Amino acid sequence: MTDTTVKNNETTQKESDESTSKGDIKHIGYAGLIARRFFRQRSAVVGLIILLVLVFFALFGANIGKWAYDDPDFLALSAGPSASHWLGTDSGGSDLYAMVVRGLGKSLMIGIITSVATMAIASLLGTAISFFGGWVERVGMWLLDMLLVVPSFLLIAMIVRTANATTGWIWLIIGLTAFGWVGYARIIRTLTLSLRERDYVKAARFMGVGSFKIIVRHLMPNLASMIIINTVLGVVGAVNSETALSYLGLGVKAPDVSLGSVLQSGAVSMQTAPWLLVFPSIALVLLTFSMQLIGDGLRDALDPNSRASGTVGA
Repeated sequence: MTDTTVKNNETTQKESDESTSKGDIKHIGYAGLIARRFFRQRSAVVGLIILLVLVFFALFGANIGKWAYDDPDFLALSAGPSASHWLGTDSGGSDLYAMVVRGLGKSLMIGIITSVATMAIASLLGTAISFFGGWVERVGMWLLDMLLVVPSFLLIAMIVRTANATTGWIWLIIGLTAFGWVGYARIIRTLTLSLRERDYVKAARFMGVGSFKIIVRHLMPNLASMIIINTVLGVVGAVNSETALSYLGLGVKAPDVSLGSVLQSGAVSMQTAPWLLVFPSIALVLLTFSMQLIGDGLRDALDPNSRASGTVGA
């Protein structure tokens, strides 16, 4: 090896080290990029922290408290917050902290299952109606228009009213899902009208790819950002619907509890025992507020033109 070759190698290595010191090009996946944009937003992080705290109490809060939600203390009827009953008791002696924890978990479970099932049905049917076109689209749109004018709230109330206390929350999920997908399906159908004319969809059709596979692998993934955001925000809508029905006595039934049923019992004695209404309301507001912040954060994180995108290398 000559001196010239050695000098050239040293020069190349030096230039490489200088370029490395100036800044490496970091390769990051799409999921990592979305996560970075999401955690760059303080409001979204605050919402996520609040939600995680609420989920923690819903899962493990019963192990922290001294009383079970179905174990009344007949020596403390309508008692205020104390060392024994942290949030007080209702007129039957049931511990309010235990009921809020149980109700929060039940409302969260109903909201999450309902929202995921609703968006899954809406995504599949909305894209299918637009993809096939022709008489399928005409019949599908007629069906959607008919379902939109159906008094869903009353039908859900009738379905849940006939159920017993054990399976009432399951029928509530079925009722909310059965009527909740219609509006989302119309939106997804409209967005799919442009996607079905894309070259990759036409190429897949030409290659003989099955219709169901095209819908699942090509159309729905291109709507993923909208589906994810609506799924998160749909939890809020499902929880509010469950709370309204339970507040009217048409949702979760005793001996089980939800936030709506706890609020119903607290509204009766609001003047004499205000804590029965204040603490469940705080839990419901925090849950709704956190999901709204997370939804807004996801919307900005999935939008490349938002301020959450930051700068290169940030």
